[in-house]
Amino acid sequence: MGKREQKRVVIVGAGPGGLAAAMLMAARGAQVTVIERLHRVGGRTGRWVQDGFTFDIGPTFFLYPRVLEDIFRSCGRDLWQEVRFERIDPMYRVLFENGDYLDAHSTTEAMAREIAKLAPADAANLPRYMAENRQKLESFRPVLESPFNSLKDYLKGDVLKSLFMLRPQLSLDKDLQRYFADRRVRQAFSFQAKYLGMSPFNCPSLFTILAFLEHEYGVWHPVGGHAVIMDKMAEIARDMGVEFRLGEDVTAIQFEGRRAVGVDTSRARLRADAVIVNADFGQAMQKLVPNKLRRRWSDQKIASRKYSCSTFMMYLGIDGLYEDVPHHTIMLANDLEANIREIHEGKVLPTAPSIYLQNAGVTDATMAPAGKSSLYVLVPVAHMTENIDWEKETPAFRERIIDRLELLGVKDLRGRIRAEKILTPKGWQEDLAIYKGATFNLSHTLGQMLYFRPHNRFEDVDGVYLVGGGTHPGSGLPVIFESARITTALAAEDLKLEQSLSSQSAQANAPVEFELEKVG
Repeated sequence: MGKREQKRVVIVGAGPGGLAAAMLMAARGAQVTVIERLHRVGGRTGRWVQDGFTFDIGPTFFLYPRVLEDIFRSCGRDLWQEVRFERIDPMYRVLFENGDYLDAHSTTEAMAREIAKLAPADAANLPRYMAENRQKLESFRPVLESPFNSLKDYLKGDVLKSLFMLRPQLSLDKDLQRYFADRRVRQAFSFQAKYLGMSPFNCPSLFTILAFLEHEYGVWHPVGGHAVIMDKMAEIARDMGVEFRLGEDVTAIQFEGRRAVGVDTSRARLRADAVIVNADFGQAMQKLVPNKLRRRWSDQKIASRKYSCSTFMMYLGIDGLYEDVPHHTIMLANDLEANIREIHEGKVLPTAPSIYLQNAGVTDATMAPAGKSSLYVLVPVAHMTENIDWEKETPAFRERIIDRLELLGVKDLRGRIRAEKILTPKGWQEDLAIYKGATFNLSHTLGQMLYFRPHNRFEDVDGVYLVGGGTHPGSGLPVIFESARITTALAAEDLKLEQSLSSQSAQANAPVEFELEKVG
């Protein structure tokens, strides 16, 4: 028998999901090409570099390393040998506008002592919170690791068992009231809903597991920033034979009937047996797949869905270092409900916004020149809306945020700034191709999760697969990595790739010519 021809897979986008998918598909024996519009890998998990300062663009917390560990192991690599991490403990400071604060520790004993400073009665309930959420995660993990292609998937034993623990009638905040009576303590265990771009007052109660993951597995910092992980994943993928085409824009997916057969780019036409889309879902579908082919996810349906908030970002290179400001600080507005209402109604900018600050220099001196440091400032705001003109509002909003940073211990900032970049929802939309500038993608309401989220094996056409925050299981780096595992398993099944991940050798993936013809 002759050698079986390698299946050809094109991945649109080199964000974390696309990079993980490239590694996993190459490990299964596919010939993979990754096409990325930008001139670098990482997507919104990339970096800005300016005047010697380095900034993470998006994620700054590295959580729940188990999934990425498994992906590296599947490709014969050890995550902890490939990337240097520092464990952050205390993990972060939660600062309340009245001056109270809570330093979140990674051990239950230390965290209970910290809670007791604010609410002694609540400290006694921390072990119960940990035990019940440990059980919740273990119960729900099979759901997060499985595709939802049919409503019948809800009838699977693991799914039915886990749904009983979800308490869908409760919001995240309401569920936390079962453990913590003090509003400040609940906020310290629910601000993580912002990882999903949602409010703790309407976020499903499932997501009590977010804070649990931090306390159970720790908060980590990759030395050099999160883009270092992305660079390493691209390096490993290249070693496995994956081709990267950077600075090249995919303009359309090519179809024969309803089946994808390749892609057109700004430079070429490439043939493919499968196309994996890692670009932002709402933006990419309307650009790459003709509306007439999309029965469930038409342009009208995409526009009608609920989307996460956005963020106003300030990346500041400064003289010196704020040595007394923790690596991570979350300052919560005194009237958090009003702050969240302003964000989700999208009519005005927050008057007294909550702020997240990363002061990486207290842990990692590599992200700035000697004697200087990098500050990362994130302010949750509405996604793109006709009510807010960002070109007009940005200068005054910048001044408002700098003034409020004084509350976090960042004093006399204006005179110390040596490099600065601002990213608004308009920038997220236009520069990083994110629909409505909704940084965290589709909202994670019960009506937009599991089966009701765009499927990993995209349901509207054949041969197209989705990976990233816009598909199941959802947003956040560990979950995006999990989506890559689900998606590549489905694609491998459809392509009849028989080689197991553990036995596939990198040498089998010698680069193959993909181009059918040049375009333009």
